Amino acid sequence: MQGKVILVTGGAKRVGAAICRRLHAAGANLVIHYRSSIYEALALRASLEQLRQGSAICVQADLLDQAALKKMVGDAVQHFGRLDALVNNASSFYATPLAAINERQWDDLLGTNLKAPLFLAQAAADELKRCNGAIVNIADIHAERPMHGHILYSAAKAGLVALTKGLAQELAPDVRVNAVAPGVIIWPESDDWQDEAQRNRIVAHTLLKREGEPDDIARTVKFLLEDAPYITGQVIAVDGGRSINL
Repeated sequence: MQGKVILVTGGAKRVGAAICRRLHAAGANLVIHYRSSIYEALALRASLEQLRQGSAICVQADLLDQAALKKMVGDAVQHFGRLDALVNNASSFYATPLAAINERQWDDLLGTNLKAPLFLAQAAADELKRCNGAIVNIADIHAERPMHGHILYSAAKAGLVALTKGLAQELAPDVRVNAVAPGVIIWPESDDWQDEAQRNRIVAHTLLKREGEPDDIARTVKFLLEDAPYITGQVIAVDGGRSINL
């Protein structure tokens, strides 16, 4: 990973920040994308720069703006001279009961979870091919087992899994494309997920009977980027066994 350049969307906090720290510790230079979390992004960049000067930049973009996606890739290449990997981590997540679904929710959930990864891959494809790079998409175990009341989110992540496999075909043999499907890693910040009894019921369905950590996802992303040269088109569930015990 020494000297390689990796763009991480939604990299300023939560799982995205853990991915950035893990890849940086392995020697990579980071392009930290954020939409509105400017303070978290700048703080993360400062902490990484303290460890290794000139190793991280921040780029702001609304992932629903297609022109901004091309500019973000261009800024990464202009600053570092290359782009070796793309991690599509950014995601919108909230409930969408069928009777209340509207077009704004469709545009947001499908846009951030499916459309943006597609057009970011398109924008980065030539540079990733030049560098024999890789893409890792952050999917979800609910791509295969939809979450009740979250039909748009589940459909978007199912599309992302299909996109992962399709991109692996389209970009082979030069670029590997894989996905990580988290389970119970870090709870959503909305009030809907603050019920301790509900959380305990979900954790009880994991075979390991515990929550995971953001670094569990980060280590798997690093594995796919650094230690898996013969793996492409695959989805790795990092869920404590929950997806086979629902």
